[in-house]
Amino acid sequence: MTTRSKKASFSERHPIWTVTILELLLIVTLFAAGAYVTIQEIDIFSPVAIAFIPVTIALLIYLSVRGKWSALGFSSLSNIAAKNWIFYLPLLAILITLCLKGFKENSGSDILLYVGFTLMVGFVEETLYRGLILQTLLRKSVGAAVITSSILFAVTHVLNILSGQNTFDTILQIVYALLVGLALALLIIKNHNIFPLIIFHFLHNLIQFLGNESKIGYDLTVIFILIVQCVWVVADLKKKPVQPPVQTGL
Repeated sequence: MTTRSKKASFSERHPIWTVTILELLLIVTLFAAGAYVTIQEIDIFSPVAIAFIPVTIALLIYLSVRGKWSALGFSSLSNIAAKNWIFYLPLLAILITLCLKGFKENSGSDILLYVGFTLMVGFVEETLYRGLILQTLLRKSVGAAVITSSILFAVTHVLNILSGQNTFDTILQIVYALLVGLALALLIIKNHNIFPLIIFHFLHNLIQFLGNESKIGYDLTVIFILIVQCVWVVADLKKKPVQPPVQTGL
């Protein structure tokens, strides 16, 4: 008698379609939330919050029911080799650079609102882009996974133009987001841990909300740091290739 092999999941058979569906679902959710906010004339801070609340709940249920927490990098920070923590120093440098802009006067309620919102965004975007999407595309290749997940992450930020942002600032943010996506994708390939990425994403966005208006000099400094980090991690991975863990279907 022969043992029947386990049927491959949809994501294993169609990784490109899986990623496309995930991206389209997020974009449609953001558009729907934006349309609702425009019709109801709600503050522009609300569209992403309205969209991300159900997405957060859906991800928490999915990861728990399917037992995918560890598969997407939700593991103890102690699993990161001591020598590999040095690769997070550029992220710390970015946070310090953003803090140099100074901070606005914020009420206690505003700070709590921003903390909750930015933590939710950090969790959702890292779980989607450096978790589900990147891990699905690893079935193609590491390069395809890193580049495609980063491009999709940047493309999603085009939606910020709907908030009244001018074209130049949107283009700058797309480049910024693309480099952030590349740097964070390379780090999870290197260390297989999503927690430092969520923490950085959360703190980065929180500082942006609480801080003074962005100035191009600070943004260009961050972009330079990100480029240096990407080159550094790529060079290290080429020297000592890391084999990503084998993933089962999503």
